[in-house]
Amino acid sequence: MGPDSMPREFVSRTSLPGNQLAASAARKFVRAALAEWTTRDVWPVDRVSDRVVDDAVLVVSELVTNAVIHAGTTAEVMCQLDTLCEPCGLVIEVSDHHPARVIRNPVEMEREGREGGRGLQLVAAFSEEWGITYRRDLKTIWSRLSVEPQGEPAADLHEGDRALQRDLRAAEILAPAPLRTYRRHDSDWISRGSLSFLAEASDLLAGQLDEDMVASLAGQLLVPRLADWCAVWLNPEGPENSEPRLARVWHLSENRIDGLRMILEKDPPPFSASASVRPGAVPWPWPVAAETFDPPPTFGGGGTPGEARGRTPSGAALACPLIVGSRCHGTLLLGRTGLMRMPDEVIGLIEDFARRVALGIGTARQYARQAMISQVLQRGLLPATIARIPGVETAIVYEPTGADVVGGDFYDLFPAGGGRWCFALGDVQGNGPEAAAVTGLARPVMRLLAREGYGVAEVLDRLNRALADEAAAALGGEPPRFLSLLYGEIVPHRTGRGARCTLASAGHPLPLLLSAADGQVRAVAVPQILLGITDDAQYASESFDLGPGDTLLCVTDGVTERRNGNRQFDDDDGLTTALSACAGLGASAVAERIRRAVHEYDAAPPDDDLALLVLKAQ
Repeated sequence: MGPDSMPREFVSRTSLPGNQLAASAARKFVRAALAEWTTRDVWPVDRVSDRVVDDAVLVVSELVTNAVIHAGTTAEVMCQLDTLCEPCGLVIEVSDHHPARVIRNPVEMEREGREGGRGLQLVAAFSEEWGITYRRDLKTIWSRLSVEPQGEPAADLHEGDRALQRDLRAAEILAPAPLRTYRRHDSDWISRGSLSFLAEASDLLAGQLDEDMVASLAGQLLVPRLADWCAVWLNPEGPENSEPRLARVWHLSENRIDGLRMILEKDPPPFSASASVRPGAVPWPWPVAAETFDPPPTFGGGGTPGEARGRTPSGAALACPLIVGSRCHGTLLLGRTGLMRMPDEVIGLIEDFARRVALGIGTARQYARQAMISQVLQRGLLPATIARIPGVETAIVYEPTGADVVGGDFYDLFPAGGGRWCFALGDVQGNGPEAAAVTGLARPVMRLLAREGYGVAEVLDRLNRALADEAAAALGGEPPRFLSLLYGEIVPHRTGRGARCTLASAGHPLPLLLSAADGQVRAVAVPQILLGITDDAQYASESFDLGPGDTLLCVTDGVTERRNGNRQFDDDDGLTTALSACAGLGASAVAERIRRAVHEYDAAPPDDDLALLVLKAQ
């Protein structure tokens, strides 16, 4: 029967509760749908190969898990065999009823150094195409898997024989995964499928920035393709005598995961970070114990009698040290039931896979070290505490673009003595260590000068000379880093109502004052040259009163220059308009309103550090 005389699509739907059992139920649903379609004598159900079945089960598991974690509502699952396009495809859709939280593209998440949404990377890797659809009360994530031609059935088979073949195929799809995947372990499958499997593994593992995510992906890639169960231990990077950590345990039957974990935790592999370990897979005793784990064999073999370390083997297990260079980052342990030993071609494939897992863990750990250094440095460049100014409400928003890069923006608010409080909002050109060096010079010099009694303009004059000296010294090496700075001081009135404010802007976005009396917004400084360009610059300050209810807004260019296409947030006085709408709000509410307006200005995430300071007189 050809495509012109067949139904245009097969569709199955189900509804699942948003709990921990949903993923398992979704996998059973997809297997049942594919098995039911296989019993029909209709093209192209004969194209649904073992690989398509496994990929569909993996994808629906990830999509339902994603829905449960991020929404927790009832999940609607749809499985459809789509024949409208060539090659035909298998479409999986999972919908939940919590569309408020936007799911970001995993590539964007990785670029920003964020951890959420990583499960969708598996979906992206295994799908021909995928996407997200939002409706008023429904969010749907869909995936399309290509169903390639598998060859025409033998023409000389009688109808009864073909029906029997279809029934056997349906039973095979419904059978436990080892029954279907065991045939893949012959040399023919290894020669044809190993390269694509390793390529998929490399793509997924290489870009991960978290070692636990690498361990999790390793388990999902191995089971059920090459193993019935697997576990990943991670050796600590601290003291040499520290115990390895069991980071991930995965089993093709989820109800056996906890039992397997309990067994493995009692007897970790001896491959420590400091020990001299040779790469390569070694046989490992089968972890037989409580019935909660040990499954009956699903196909021939049955294992060999005898005991190893008090265990009775029920299959073949391998342990692979995860080695990069001279360091062992952990151990990959996996097993298959019903085998006396792993085939040699499978061992070679597993060793190649283990090397990729080791590289992924090494890369993730290197990133984690760099991120930790950046975070420690960033904390050292920002004030540990924010001073409270009598009679003035304050709020600060600070959002660097990436957790792994030291931002170029900084802020400060501190008492200077004599009834004065000083504040600053700065932006160093660029980011990273060079920008951190400028911030590390500017903040302490600024604080010292302020506490010595220097006024606003004098502080900028002296800080400018210090930065210009540093820039001149750097001419033979790194290019100089200039600093835009908004610096000021506040002296509260003795009446407890309002304050006197003096400030100056050196190449910085001008501060805006929202008047409580008439709701008007105006700039309260004049633009002046950046700090660090020339040592003979002279700076002037502006003084004004902050009346009761008046609000002063100070921002970096991450706010004013937020882009949407060819336009910026502050085009046509966009920031003034946004502040005008904040009349009557407290300092924290104003800060949040402006922050939200900046983020909502464009669907893409901000590409520059964002910092703002709000001061409101009471």
